[in-house]
Amino acid sequence: MKKTDSTYSRRSFLKVTSLSGGGMMLGISWFASAKPEDSLAELNIEPVWQEVTSFIKIASDNSIKIFSPNPEFGQNVMTSLPMLIAEELDVDWKQVEVEQGNYDPKAFPRQFTGGSQGIRMAWKQLRTVGSAARQMILTAASQAWNLPVTELTTANGMVTHAFSGKSETYGTFATAAAKLPVPKDIVLKGNQSFCLIGTPQKNVVAPKIAQGKPLFGMDYREAGMLIAMTERPPAFGMRLKSFDATAAKKMPGIVDIFPIQVFKDDHKFAGFDTRSFNEVIAVVGKSTWDVMNARKKIKAVWEVAPERKEMGVNNRETTVPSGLESTTKHYAQMLEMSKKPGVIERKDGDPDKAFAEAKHVIERTYTAPFLAHNIMEPTNTFAHYVGDKVRFVAPIQIPDWIMPSIVARLGIPKENISIELVRMGGGFGRRAYGHYMIEAALISKQANAPVKLIYSREDDVSAGIYRPSYQLTYRAAFDENKKLIAFHAKGGGVPESPLHANRFPAGAIDNYLAESFVIPSNITIGAFRAPRSNFNAAAEQSFLDEISEYMGKDPIVFRLELLQRAKDNPVGKTNDYDASRYMGVLELVREKSGWGKQENAGKKRGVSAYFCHNSYAAQVIDLQVKGDQVTVDQVTTALDCGVVVNPEGAKNMAEGAAIDGIGNALFGQLTLTDGRTDQRNFDTYRMIRHNEAPKNIEVHFVKNEIDPTGLGEPPFPPIFGAMANALYQATGKRFYQQPFQPHLNG
Repeated sequence: MKKTDSTYSRRSFLKVTSLSGGGMMLGISWFASAKPEDSLAELNIEPVWQEVTSFIKIASDNSIKIFSPNPEFGQNVMTSLPMLIAEELDVDWKQVEVEQGNYDPKAFPRQFTGGSQGIRMAWKQLRTVGSAARQMILTAASQAWNLPVTELTTANGMVTHAFSGKSETYGTFATAAAKLPVPKDIVLKGNQSFCLIGTPQKNVVAPKIAQGKPLFGMDYREAGMLIAMTERPPAFGMRLKSFDATAAKKMPGIVDIFPIQVFKDDHKFAGFDTRSFNEVIAVVGKSTWDVMNARKKIKAVWEVAPERKEMGVNNRETTVPSGLESTTKHYAQMLEMSKKPGVIERKDGDPDKAFAEAKHVIERTYTAPFLAHNIMEPTNTFAHYVGDKVRFVAPIQIPDWIMPSIVARLGIPKENISIELVRMGGGFGRRAYGHYMIEAALISKQANAPVKLIYSREDDVSAGIYRPSYQLTYRAAFDENKKLIAFHAKGGGVPESPLHANRFPAGAIDNYLAESFVIPSNITIGAFRAPRSNFNAAAEQSFLDEISEYMGKDPIVFRLELLQRAKDNPVGKTNDYDASRYMGVLELVREKSGWGKQENAGKKRGVSAYFCHNSYAAQVIDLQVKGDQVTVDQVTTALDCGVVVNPEGAKNMAEGAAIDGIGNALFGQLTLTDGRTDQRNFDTYRMIRHNEAPKNIEVHFVKNEIDPTGLGEPPFPPIFGAMANALYQATGKRFYQQPFQPHLNG
């Protein structure tokens, strides 16, 4: 292998150091400087996993600590990721202590939570760490006992020689093992040998959560810490002109009030729109109550911001228009754009000819509003800026995304920035963007004190990062025998399109056309659980139900027929999905829900299935409607996400997705009038309530030996379509505009 600047040894790949007092620490540090071709040549590991890291500590008293690198916001990676190491290490899970790793790009090159990537990226790497440590302990035991390593076995953190009866803990050999070279041939268990993976395990911090012990950013306290909040523009599309804080500064407990510019004018923050977060007024005081009251006394003058260009989502330069936007105008703009030619994203066959010759055409348009994340723990960050160093305690999903902006804005080297990661009280995209960390650091610097920045609920809702507002128009063409001969999807939104051109039913229909359009906006948008898919699935699966009804076919049978075509004789060069796995979840949900069985004939039920983030989900919903009240009796979910590491956590995520999706489908909406959000708190932004949750949720997994493919996002999108289809069965009315509840009687 050719030597490069990142020349490494196996010892540097799996860095081993002795612990003071005896023991060993093993973890991956090499990935920070290695090149992808190096990892492939040496380890034969696919690039998708090459950036995931973790490490373990084994003390001489046989206590074992496993650090979880990925930030945690309830999806349970802090339990499931360490399980991968513990499985190959052959330790008793009950003796393992799990600790959240802090931001450390050398030890953990990609500390990322999102995109359903946690388990998928870690599957081989973290198991490799556990297997390497186990083999080193075996070698150390072999040398200590003067016995062949092939005669030794491990189980539950013990090394045993069956013939002689010798047995000692890992801790006995940990110090000696730390001095050994890391083995070159690291052997991983076969799936059939798993003892821990695939068994249900409770959340490792559940007792702390139940006891209310400090875990979250809002819990953090430090001597001398001040509280800060910020006053923001009252509407999107506005900027600060001037302000008078004379009265506010006289309020009890107030230390200082001053303006801050979060981003420099020339700053390009890849992956995020800075438009509504740039110029704010910071209020610093001794308590949250003091600061909230003083903020009301500020007399600020705001003006309409001019049009400008900046780097927006997906690292694309975008035009931020001037003006105050409204939801009614957005819908009118999308409707107008849907009547014009869009950008062709995919074209199979001759859809124009097929539609022109069709005997019947069905056309339907689906719309959805902006959605707020409404994280239960409002945005917060602790920052202490001293000299040329800053220390954060931050709930952040992707610290690597914000780090370049912190360096650029503060003008300090990366090595002078430390981030302690804390458990997040909600995420799913809202905490992927760390602008609030820059705010906190700038406030700390000017206040010359440690500061905890807190957003109020109104701040989070009215100046948040939203799921975009979308529209999809579908057309389906049929011949004289009601055979589907062409399909046309045109999707757009404010300010991005939801369209996934190469997903189902692409590849299953001879004549297929997909077009997109976008409408520029100054409303800040960002990732929201299963971005784009959460709306695309709702519209697509609702439309497929209408098609199946027109054709006189069972909805599941119709979908399976299309997928069989995509499997046996696919149309086009590219299809994102695996038709066999797609069919698998539909067949499983049909079986488990008793779909089509006589005993369920009277139920009002709907079905939906979708592929996103590398995994497959199908759901059947049974519900009742009385007036404008919807009662969901049962949700049956089928999932194919490959090997399920922790069924307990996986089931919880699927159940949460069902409840979250039902709530958003029925009630979720954020609307704007002249740039201002009409909703500001839970009194006006309707959330699902406890008594509205499904009475029962069943979760079933397709059993296979496919490497894990992700679970956080996939069970969320199809629930919207299943709700719409079930509501139709209950009311006889199709639902084209989210949220559905206002249209039950309209």
